[in-house]
Amino acid sequence: MTDTKTETALSSDASEVRRQKLAMLREKIGDVYPAHFHRSITNAELSEKYAKLEPDTESADVVTVAGRVYSSRNSGMFMDLHDATGKIQIFSHKDTTPEEARNLLPMIDLGDIIGVKGQIRRTKRGELTINAHEITMLTKTLLPMPEKWHGVTDIEVRYRKRHLDIMTNEESKLRFLQRSKIISGVRRFMEADGFMEVETPMLQSIYGGASADPFKTHHNTLKQDMYLRIAPELFLKRTLVSGLADKIFEVNRNFRNEGVSTRHNPEFTMMECYWAYADYEDMMDLVERLFADLAVRIHGSTEFAFGDKELSFKGPFRRVPMPEAVKEATGIDFMSIKTDEEARSAAKAAGFAVEKDWTWGECLAFIFEEKVEGTLIQPAHVTHFPKDISPFAKEVPGEPRLVERFETYCNAWEIGNAFSELNDPEEQRRRMVEQLEQAHARGEKDKQLDDEFLDAMDQGMPPAGGLGIGVDRLIMLLTNAPSIRDIILFPARRAKAD
Repeated sequence: MTDTKTETALSSDASEVRRQKLAMLREKIGDVYPAHFHRSITNAELSEKYAKLEPDTESADVVTVAGRVYSSRNSGMFMDLHDATGKIQIFSHKDTTPEEARNLLPMIDLGDIIGVKGQIRRTKRGELTINAHEITMLTKTLLPMPEKWHGVTDIEVRYRKRHLDIMTNEESKLRFLQRSKIISGVRRFMEADGFMEVETPMLQSIYGGASADPFKTHHNTLKQDMYLRIAPELFLKRTLVSGLADKIFEVNRNFRNEGVSTRHNPEFTMMECYWAYADYEDMMDLVERLFADLAVRIHGSTEFAFGDKELSFKGPFRRVPMPEAVKEATGIDFMSIKTDEEARSAAKAAGFAVEKDWTWGECLAFIFEEKVEGTLIQPAHVTHFPKDISPFAKEVPGEPRLVERFETYCNAWEIGNAFSELNDPEEQRRRMVEQLEQAHARGEKDKQLDDEFLDAMDQGMPPAGGLGIGVDRLIMLLTNAPSIRDIILFPARRAKAD
């Protein structure tokens, strides 16, 4: 029904109209934002429960639902009410709906949240519907919703006002539902595989475990600078030393004060785990089993589409040593090159711009990134990394320049990184001191030696495999998201200009 007096009393500005309706509702019903409303069923449960209700049939059942109004037709006689699980049609007519409830209809706008009690029926056209007996205003919205069918098209608005994006974009909503399912799936898989979940500090007095710039803060009571963690590695290894469990993992938030791109966000999610008495080959097997499990959980199959590509998470993945991959791509045989100077000369002769102080391993890794990384579309484990860039991994037997490390690539992205972990405390100290000296030479004066970690290593860490999985990139692959901003609810953005 239409209340003419109500319509003529309202101004033309959309937000002001809503505020005027709010004032009228306060006068008419009192509390427009009640603290509680008891609903008896969700919209998805309704659809399932009454799936067999025939068209043009009424049920004697009376239900209570709640949700946001997404569409209104015939002056509110028909409304589509959405909750987090789906949609239900609301029908308000003088034959079924008392006048008190119908008088609220002119004051209900798209986006308002209401509760409805009524009788279930299915229309002649087959639409499951509630004949409203009672309507309760639960939240009056003061801003109009984006138009449902076009949604939020401005990419900046989508990321800055994620609530509007999810409200009007089913694809975006689905991605975040799948994100939750994937992270839950990681935990379930790891626990089923015998891993114990632990938690390590996000605030650290010494940052380490990866090469990255940290975010710095200050603790007033302790009167010392602290850092948001860039990786949980050193604390997880100390936990492994303790003997708390032989298999530990953490789903963690890390923070790196570096660039923002379609694959990088300053805060991101990783799964990092350590497995005593295992090595990097065991971790390759773990990655393959985990990826396959997640693909089946989301897609029902290990094969799925990403953009115009068909990806397969069915193991075993291709395994290729980094020197071999570079040789295949460029013809440069790094294993026959003996010195750093020869490595730089070979790289320059092949047209690569390398720095004058780069080592053999740094040249190898750079050329790999330039010529090989972009070709790794199907999942692959790249093994045998240079020791120069891998201070926490064990040497490959018989080849001291390489270590037992692999990175897992898919769609040309690095998704995982794993080692046969170094557990020789003297070698570990030597490598960390060398790494510290290099950091100081680069001007990273805040970098310190983590003596507490090295003390724990002196206590004895068992041989172990360690693994880190970039959960956000994995979610991007599994949800067909082209940008990391599409799968992080509130990605880092520049401050909004005035």
